[in-house]
Amino acid sequence: MAGRNLRTGALTLALIGSAPALAQQSVEDFYRGKKLDMIIGYSAGGTYDLYARLVARQLPNYLPGAPTIVPRNMPGGGSRTAVTWLVTAGPRDGTVLSTADQSLSVEQAMGDKQLKIDTRELIYIGNPMADNNTTAIWATSPVKNIDDAKRIEIPLGATGGSTSSQYPKAMNALLGTKFRIILGYPGGNDINLAMERGEVAGRGSNSWNAWKSTRPEWVREKKLNVLVQIGLKKAPDLQDVPLLMDLAKNESDRAVLKLLSASTTIGRPVFTTPGVPDDRVKALRSAFDLMVRDSAFLDQAKKENLEIDPVSGEELQRIVAEIVATPKPIADRLTEIIGGIEQNIK
Repeated sequence: MAGRNLRTGALTLALIGSAPALAQQSVEDFYRGKKLDMIIGYSAGGTYDLYARLVARQLPNYLPGAPTIVPRNMPGGGSRTAVTWLVTAGPRDGTVLSTADQSLSVEQAMGDKQLKIDTRELIYIGNPMADNNTTAIWATSPVKNIDDAKRIEIPLGATGGSTSSQYPKAMNALLGTKFRIILGYPGGNDINLAMERGEVAGRGSNSWNAWKSTRPEWVREKKLNVLVQIGLKKAPDLQDVPLLMDLAKNESDRAVLKLLSASTTIGRPVFTTPGVPDDRVKALRSAFDLMVRDSAFLDQAKKENLEIDPVSGEELQRIVAEIVATPKPIADRLTEIIGGIEQNIK
């Protein structure tokens, strides 16, 4: 009996003694053999999906423990379905990553009541591509520049309350353009087909890199005429195309257009849930930063016709906080101009 008591006591002490070690499990031990999820807020085939899948394949090569990452598409509500699930139901241990619409923080600043989360609480890991958006039209259109668009009405295709309708609405209100916005297209490819058929003259919004990766022949054969680019600085190969915010007539209008343009830096963001332990956040961010500088990753991106212009997780965290903190008069004016997010997404 005494021997059994001694053994029991020794086992109890051993378990107590191991508790700190378990609590201090290394990042490598935690991720070893794990299967992580990459929740993609859109359907397959678009650039959000393509970049997320590229990161999902490559990031494990740079993470301690070399886990696997499995992409899972969760479309709906302009990616709100995915990001809401992530915050309300996703594990808060660093085993789930996600990507969602770049403009969610702008929508939060505008007071979008259908956005049920605080974008500042997401933990940003990085963005592989900070890319300007564009408003582009078919080259045969009579409109060749923004000044023409102030004189001639042309139809632009849009998916709904996304930037595809927000940009032309803002230009109509602040620049005096005469874009006629045709809503209801299920996706960007549907608008592209409508452009080819002559149903619409152009597309309210598409990233410049998306044009180059999904319709390279249009760019090469000069079938597209880019009227304006939306971002905080010009794309290197669009130096002759004006920035939207530079077309503002006064500083008040410029502030509104700058808010509308700010989310392009967020690009195709990768983030995780609130509450992930600091050491795992650091490991995820460090792995992302190593990955986007590695020639093996860059070569693979090139093979997939995807350009890389990365933004770190720390920088994304700062940008999102600044966008959400936009002064209310500016955010309210933008809401008034584009009709409000709730109205737009119906």
